[in-house]
Amino acid sequence: MALSEQGPFRLGVLGSGLGSNFDSIAQGCAAGAIPAEIALVLSDVEDSGILRSAKALGVPIRYIAPGGFRTKLDEAAETEYIAALREAEVDLVVLAGFMRILKGEFLKAYEGRVINIHPSLLPSFPGLEAWKQALDHGVKVTGCTVHFVDQGVDMGAIIAQETVHVRDDDTTESLLARIHDAEHRIYPAAIAMIAHGEIELRGRRTFQKVDP
Repeated sequence: MALSEQGPFRLGVLGSGLGSNFDSIAQGCAAGAIPAEIALVLSDVEDSGILRSAKALGVPIRYIAPGGFRTKLDEAAETEYIAALREAEVDLVVLAGFMRILKGEFLKAYEGRVINIHPSLLPSFPGLEAWKQALDHGVKVTGCTVHFVDQGVDMGAIIAQETVHVRDDDTTESLLARIHDAEHRIYPAAIAMIAHGEIELRGRRTFQKVDP
């Protein structure tokens, strides 16, 4: 998976919230740091910030209702998401604060082509409010992780990580703010590496290809 001779590398971004990671990705694409274009933004929240941000940039957007489950898409919604991404000819699905667990047919349709960013140094502190978990646990270093998405929750192969030191006077808000700053650096960089075809997935490990 890399830059195509048939056209630009196309991203499909899924989000549920404000969309700050989307903003950093969009800026990277506009500046040429990410050799890709955002083909579509999808959200499970009709009035989400990410849809407003994408619309303001002229990026195609769509709200698709998630169905009756609280933490995942129902079968009908999953089918709609897959169809929308295929119609947009998306090469890579980028999760940017998408609060639904993706499984089953979605991951089969985009096997090895779905990535996420998590606000901890995985495998430590998977799940919700990872920054709070880190602070409560008393760790001195946390950070963020870009990883492929598989059938587990925050368990896919790690692509990139950045550390964030925990200060003695940190609150959940101050620590999260610095983790977000790190996310806004590392996520565009990881997407750029994938778009350039520099990331090779072997089992549970990824390797950055080096030109001879």
